[in-house]
Amino acid sequence: MSTAPRALRYGLLTSVLVLLVCAVLALVAGTAFASASAVLASATQRTFGVVTAVDGDSVTLRWTPSGGTERSDPVELAGPPPPVGTRTEVAHSPAGPPLIPGAAVLADADRALGTLVLAAVAAALVPLVGAWQVLSRRRAAAQPPRTLDAGRVRIQAGLSSRSWLETATVPPRWIPLHFDPALPALPSPAAVRLRGDPLTHRYVAAEIDGRTVPPSGPVRSTEPRGRRTDNPARPDASAASRAAAAAPLRRQLLADLPLTAPAPLVAALWALVDGGGLGTWLAGTALLAALALFVAAVRGTDPT
Repeated sequence: MSTAPRALRYGLLTSVLVLLVCAVLALVAGTAFASASAVLASATQRTFGVVTAVDGDSVTLRWTPSGGTERSDPVELAGPPPPVGTRTEVAHSPAGPPLIPGAAVLADADRALGTLVLAAVAAALVPLVGAWQVLSRRRAAAQPPRTLDAGRVRIQAGLSSRSWLETATVPPRWIPLHFDPALPALPSPAAVRLRGDPLTHRYVAAEIDGRTVPPSGPVRSTEPRGRRTDNPARPDASAASRAAAAAPLRRQLLADLPLTAPAPLVAALWALVDGGGLGTWLAGTALLAALALFVAAVRGTDPT
């Protein structure tokens, strides 16, 4: 099994996950927006009313419909209620409830529309990024081959780690690679067949054990930051077994799950700023977690 299909399959897996989350969010938000829009579209008549009482997040509004008699109705608000005695504009339909500035239905429509736009942007960006990844890596694999001495290093930075090839050139270069089971068992240093010149090309692929290992990012001229682990000059048999155990995509997915840890906290901040409740938090958590896994696939995390 070649490494390029493995990297591609994992990228497709995380892309589909993001698109599924976006589809669910679009369905829920679209339904909420359609419902709120129907209420707003029917409220074509205008008049004025007075706030006569405040009860938590709702007020009691005294108003007179066009051509009707005076009445009092409760109106749920999305923000702080105005003080008693406030005169406010009222929008209403012949049979629907009255609406005033700050009404909850207005906030629900804005929130649903924002979720729809966010889901659409994420759903559009993911295929574009994926297509660019595939095309740029194919161009890298098509470059003229050359053989250079290089060693594989694994660098842990925060919650993620990546595999790199450190060349013996002067000056040295660091080539990030998508994970391949052959990498942990690669003697370091070793003569590695590269596709491209790390001193001049931005993306360089490698051929290891007859497989083309695509780059997971541009070549670096400075050593990546993080905790470094070098491959031994003669890896033992356990290195190959550990690499084989990490090869399945489910193992990669489990290894990348810690990267989703910030999602609930960021979603909570989003819900606080947006004024949403549990639904907003759940939507934000799901979307941010799926995007975190997609970014990990793009960056080529190492599950060992």
